[in-house]
Amino acid sequence: MTANTSTNVKIDALPSTEDENFKPKNGSDLLIKALKDQNVDTVFGYPGGAVLNVYDAMYKNPIRHILTRHEQGAIHAAEGYARVLNKPGVVIATSGPGATNLVTGITDAMIDSIPLVIFTGQVATSVIGSDAFQEADIIGITTPITKHNYQVHDVRDIPRIVKEAFHIANTGRKGPVLIDFPKNISAEIFDETELNDAPIYLPGYQPNTKPNYLQIQKAIQAISESKKPLVLAGAGVLFADARKELTEFVEKYKLPVINTLLGLGSIHGNHELFFGMAGMHGAVVANDAIQNADLLINIGARFDDRLTGDTKRFAPNATIIHIDIDPAEIGKIIPTDIPIVADAKEALQAILSKEIPAPDTTVWLDYLYQKQNDFPYWYEEDEQEILPQQIIQMVHAITNGDAIVSTDVGQHQMWAAQYYKLNNDHGWITSGGLGTMGFGFPAAIGAQFAKPDKKVVAIVGDAGFQMTNQELAVLKEFNLPVKVVIINNAALGMVRQWQELFYEGRYSQSLMPVQPDFVKLADAFGIKGYRITSLDEAGAILEEALNSDEPAVIDARVKQLENVYPMVASGKALHEMVGVKKP
Repeated sequence: MTANTSTNVKIDALPSTEDENFKPKNGSDLLIKALKDQNVDTVFGYPGGAVLNVYDAMYKNPIRHILTRHEQGAIHAAEGYARVLNKPGVVIATSGPGATNLVTGITDAMIDSIPLVIFTGQVATSVIGSDAFQEADIIGITTPITKHNYQVHDVRDIPRIVKEAFHIANTGRKGPVLIDFPKNISAEIFDETELNDAPIYLPGYQPNTKPNYLQIQKAIQAISESKKPLVLAGAGVLFADARKELTEFVEKYKLPVINTLLGLGSIHGNHELFFGMAGMHGAVVANDAIQNADLLINIGARFDDRLTGDTKRFAPNATIIHIDIDPAEIGKIIPTDIPIVADAKEALQAILSKEIPAPDTTVWLDYLYQKQNDFPYWYEEDEQEILPQQIIQMVHAITNGDAIVSTDVGQHQMWAAQYYKLNNDHGWITSGGLGTMGFGFPAAIGAQFAKPDKKVVAIVGDAGFQMTNQELAVLKEFNLPVKVVIINNAALGMVRQWQELFYEGRYSQSLMPVQPDFVKLADAFGIKGYRITSLDEAGAILEEALNSDEPAVIDARVKQLENVYPMVASGKALHEMVGVKKP
């Protein structure tokens, strides 16, 4: 198979980010100017009555706006955009239902530390609290699911608030910030001499990025004295743009490294020191390494329950070093021996600046290589049906591991994590902590806008795709060459798997015998659709679809009853995996 990892299709050129002749006249004009001052070039959104002034301002002073077909599509697209560019995605929605339709995406971004700045319209300040038409208390609703939120009460504060919002969203532990924008403020005329555009001064928000010197010294000593050290790299490495430092660190001291689900891509998927993803559906070798390590160096991961299994039996023999920019995460789940509150890049640079007596990891690495060889990911080929793992392996081969891959949540997500070995950082987009169905496809749209010259592949389930497939209109409108690969098992696959394993095969509402014809659906939007029904035809179809310069929807009909293995059942320890076998 030949690799073709880029596209010749160019997304329309961005509008100019500056118009020397444009002078803001009202609050909406001022908002658009403030966005351009933050170097915002793309906004995802959906208009409505409360934000008509804002949309009129965008018409007069253009900024690229992507009209999604649902607010959920807008916010997930902004997440994908933010994830691959490592800078805030921007969303605009109207008041009431427009704002509340964003709640799932805001929560998703909050738990996965995705920087977003969200603007919601609001009814006029004179009627807030009166149950006015399309009024919702979005400040009250989103307070638990944002890093911070604002409601603008004075037009003169817009430049300051926007500047602060972008700063908060993209510093410390990144996350979403919401700005609620009443309609009368958006129309208010202002005096330019009275604008509040002072430098950022937030005495209550001072995230620490520099590691404590004494804690670094303790970490260095622990590393040098260890016999079985292990690095657990999470998404914090990617958010800090620290892949180079992580790779240098593990190569310098011959340290084995494993990833969390969200940390995939923080080291090359085929690196000799990389032993795969850990956790519920992680590699046997990765989970075994955790359970046998005498030193666990967690860099930028939050010890999620899907990673740890039974926390009382997690890494029982290990001294724990935890490097995290969020002090609230250290010691929250797993007791920490050496806490280091810092940016991952800063902490790794501090460690690399010291000369550490290198631990002898030869015996430890030999053990892990043997374990990796003895217990790889596996599946049993079926002469009658296509296996989902086979489709993902083909996608990997055709794209040579260089594509940006987004997923929904469920079985296909785990198979993609297992079998698509990423060559690059910022190439893996998935919903981790919240587990949001419908996320993968719009997130891929955002990623393609962010990196128009990259191959973007959305690997989704048939059920999740039906939640946001209206965004196919965006693919057609912009001729976005996103490739949608549907792992179609006509079921809520992971729900069905749990029902098989833990509910005696009672498939209560998890099978989906009635589905749309996805090829016809794609055609209805003017997009090329493909259907794969046999393994013999799969390679040629995927080759054609993935290497085209146009959007494509590939409906891969796979075995319904295939399960994701290995697996750590809920409440079990990492060494108590089921579905483990030698090939």
